[in-house]
Amino acid sequence: MDLPGIYSLSPYTLEEVVARNYLIGERPDAILNLVDGTNIERNLYLSTQLMELGIPVVMAVNMIDIVNKNGDKINVGKLSEKLGCPVVEISALKLTGIENATKKAIELAQKKSAAVAVHKFAPEVESVIETVEKKLTDVPEEQKRFFAIKLLEKDDKIQAQMKSVPDVSAEIKQLEVAMDDDTESIITNERYTYISSIIKECYTKKEGQKLTTSDKIDKIVTNRWLALPIFAVVMFIVYYVSVTTVGTWATDWANDGVFGDGWHLFTIGTGAYEEAAEPYDDAMNVINAFVEADGDEALAAVIDSESEDYDPAAAVAAVQEFAAGIDASATADYTLEDEETLATEDVTYTGAELAEAVDVYAADGGEAPDPADYGIWVPGVPALLESGLDAIGCADWLKGLILDGIVAGVGAVLGFVPQMLVLFIFLAFLESCGYMARIAFIMDRIFRKFGLSGKSFIPMLIGSGCGVPGIMASRTIENDRDRKMTIMTTTFIPCGAKLPFIAMVAGAIFGGAAWVAPSAYFLGIAAIICSGIILKKTKIFEGDPAPFVMELPAYHWPTVGTVLRSMWERGWSFIKKAGTIILLSTIVVWFTTYFGFTEDGFRMLAEDEIDMSILGKIGQCLAWIFIPQGFGNWQATVASITGLVAKENIVGTMGILYSAMLTWRIL
Repeated sequence: MDLPGIYSLSPYTLEEVVARNYLIGERPDAILNLVDGTNIERNLYLSTQLMELGIPVVMAVNMIDIVNKNGDKINVGKLSEKLGCPVVEISALKLTGIENATKKAIELAQKKSAAVAVHKFAPEVESVIETVEKKLTDVPEEQKRFFAIKLLEKDDKIQAQMKSVPDVSAEIKQLEVAMDDDTESIITNERYTYISSIIKECYTKKEGQKLTTSDKIDKIVTNRWLALPIFAVVMFIVYYVSVTTVGTWATDWANDGVFGDGWHLFTIGTGAYEEAAEPYDDAMNVINAFVEADGDEALAAVIDSESEDYDPAAAVAAVQEFAAGIDASATADYTLEDEETLATEDVTYTGAELAEAVDVYAADGGEAPDPADYGIWVPGVPALLESGLDAIGCADWLKGLILDGIVAGVGAVLGFVPQMLVLFIFLAFLESCGYMARIAFIMDRIFRKFGLSGKSFIPMLIGSGCGVPGIMASRTIENDRDRKMTIMTTTFIPCGAKLPFIAMVAGAIFGGAAWVAPSAYFLGIAAIICSGIILKKTKIFEGDPAPFVMELPAYHWPTVGTVLRSMWERGWSFIKKAGTIILLSTIVVWFTTYFGFTEDGFRMLAEDEIDMSILGKIGQCLAWIFIPQGFGNWQATVASITGLVAKENIVGTMGILYSAMLTWRIL
């Protein structure tokens, strides 16, 4: 059983309660106690409590490589003698000593013998403990010391686990009068006095030791004035790389390639294809400009290459006939729009340019160059599925469900997975190297002014991956008021589910600007601060936040495996959601989009009848509500509603309701 990491068996946090209840109730055969070698004094506090449970303990001193690197020495033999339990050295980072520690724990568990605590407190304290032990009749002999100490510490939760609770008020009063302090503080001081005596004999610190590398870095990154600007720069870089550069390149490949028409393997043939496609695209712009200026709707329908009955030869003939009647000096205005940034440019074409465009159009046979004719072309998932479904004679409705519903909806969401994985790699690295612990310390100065603790930042950080584990992480906050406030505000931080939507908005409205994604992150922090101010005005949350105490780990390079494992766990949870909740949602959206009631009854609708669909009717009834937000069309309305199930559904719904270009336009 892997128990949560704790510092003591006192019931201050849920983790401590869970761990203690398991150790007392289940009584495992042995305990493998992992302690931080770089902060061994604090970790020995828990070790002394574990020894009092009567359960065999093996202590594994972790981060021994860092201890040795700092020039410090830990005498594990002497430490084992003083504690009365086996002590081994390990390095989880370098995977050394782990097998030996496991072997020792198994050997100890197989002996089935109870452990006896060897440490002793001051004589007057030991005398009172022995008196209380004699009053315990329904507690196993090996656990009497632990229960006696907890009763003296006035631990209410331990009393709930006892069949009969003896009256120890006289012993408590005796001890408090004799040592002029409350019993909990007395026991704590006795433990640290004992631990200090061990440290003197077992731990040797390097003489004349200067500031460690971590201390030198902290003098900069936790500086009163530099800390926040450095944090802002770090988060900007993280989101810039994740959303604007590397992440965008990967996402474009996924959207346009894997879930689009396809891609050139290793970009072989991409250059040749672009050279051939550019003249054709320019020619079509000129032809469309003159056709629109002339207002010839019949010709526009003939040259519409997206039409099911498009005839290339007839289109070329029609364009040539049309161009023959245009004078070389004639002009036509046209607005060009960039598909990615939506930037527009007004241009004017001449009749001479139209003649050249018609020649290019005719030379290509009225058809755009096929990328499959250049280099090594790998078809995308939709193309492969469509050819397979056509080969088996699949029904139109089932083909529509698979291609227009499942692939278009789920594919629109999964296309952002590469972008999210890049973000998760950065977050995993920052967490593992120790920097994020410093951010919690830095943010405490700000959060405290608005009623929150620095510990609230940890759940918010985890919430940047997924809001659910972020909320669950708030259980480490001891103060009930702070914990509830953290739960209520954590979801303001953009999580992985919101990243596809943020990326879509950044590309559609702001031309893929690098500042959009980090701005969403800092906007979330601002929303948390504003919420904290508002909540502190209520009676439930009034009062000062609990004191902030946090151990700052030494900086270190995380292993590649640790970073990739963290990235994959977060990414896989998103992918699983895409395969379950989002899959079901897209099926429902597709059905309600392509089926509806018409004059001839309930049936599947054509593309130009979508306004009559079930979803269209629902959206039209609710669209007026969203007019103040700036969009009152039913498509955007229903996309917002499906986002209530999962934020990623907004992108999936858009993928079903619109073609890729139209999705960007509607936003």
